[in-house]
Amino acid sequence: MQIPNRDGDGYLVDMSNWTLEICRAMTEADCYEMNEKKWEQIMLAREYFEEFGSVPPIRKFAKHIGLDQKEIFDLWMTGPMKPITKYGGMPKPTGCV
Repeated sequence: MQIPNRDGDGYLVDMSNWTLEICRAMTEADCYEMNEKKWEQIMLAREYFEEFGSVPPIRKFAKHIGLDQKEIFDLWMTGPMKPITKYGGMPKPTGCV
């Protein structure tokens, strides 16, 4: 699958190009290991973004999905909002993530 243009950080240049297939191709191209929980969180973050028009800060996202922030950090092994937004076809998070 041809991945649409991405910026220097790996985010889609045109967010409207996002599809689940493109997301999967991006994670494979980046050798980023995914699992069902990560896919679920990406989809929940997309729902939040579509409803509120912004990327949620980690605290708000954790509350939104009913998990402790530590659980989310442990799952992603890094600042979770960066890979969630990158592979979810959303804008880069701002602030402390």
